[in-house]
Amino acid sequence: MMVLRSMLFVPGNSMRMITKAVTLPADAIILDLEDAVPLPDKETARIMVRDSIKGVKSGGAYVFVRVNALTTNLTAEDLQSIVVESLDGIMLAKAETKSDIEELDKMIGEAEEASGLESGAIKIIPLIESTRGVVNAYEIASASKRVVAVAFGAGDYYRDLGRSVASLSQEQTELLYARSQIANSSVAAGVPAIDTVFFGLLTDREGFVKETTLAFQLGFKGKLLVHPTQIEPVNKVFSPSSDEVKYANRVVKAFEAAQAKGLGAVSFEGKMIDEMNYKQAKDVVNFAELVSKKEEMRREAGSVSFSHFFPSACR
Repeated sequence: MMVLRSMLFVPGNSMRMITKAVTLPADAIILDLEDAVPLPDKETARIMVRDSIKGVKSGGAYVFVRVNALTTNLTAEDLQSIVVESLDGIMLAKAETKSDIEELDKMIGEAEEASGLESGAIKIIPLIESTRGVVNAYEIASASKRVVAVAFGAGDYYRDLGRSVASLSQEQTELLYARSQIANSSVAAGVPAIDTVFFGLLTDREGFVKETTLAFQLGFKGKLLVHPTQIEPVNKVFSPSSDEVKYANRVVKAFEAAQAKGLGAVSFEGKMIDEMNYKQAKDVVNFAELVSKKEEMRREAGSVSFSHFFPSACR
């Protein structure tokens, strides 16, 4: 299981932003070959992304690359360049159907074989950005064993409805159906859902936290980000507090003690707890352990030299 609370987009053609990314506390860095890169710069960006994957990975974050949509006929070229050791996965832009994921799965398999990587090593995060994708969310989420999460892209989705995100209401009721559909479908398929980027002002911290909290309440496990200042509040919203972890640990111990005595429920701190409460508490404890391990890996990562990013340029 991956911890994917905060997933930061970084333009694949920006050396400055790529080198900065390694120092950031995001759970995952998404090196972007799609919207952030103009068509004439695609090939240069592929080389830059390929040469930077190992360095970014050394900072302790998962590394994904957002490739161009299958309809662009650029996906295969993207994969041929960037499927290398240390890459964790691919984010597919504008995923709409089960067959999209199956086709990508096959293409990744061919790229893994060409690169000498273990079959199945590269994971997939479909990015749902259309009304068709929202309708097919469960099929997309369950289309391949490589799928480790499903993400929501509200910009193109809302444009598909004939609207602009600039006109979103403060309550964002316009996105409630899509968010709920993607969150429910992802959970049903056994993978986490990742919420859309925030389309408000970067200075609107209150609005950002409010939107992030809404996503958390709807069942999302993380959020896509476009700026480093968004990482800390997202990690906080999607992580249990120390008090919640302590309480969950006490629930787990109390219920397991009751089970050892053959009891199916037990009175605990003035409340009755049963198997459902136990499973919820166990989930909190397990997630807290994963977060702790992730943060420890980041601390141990230390500094990364420039040569890790672009070895061919440093010879």
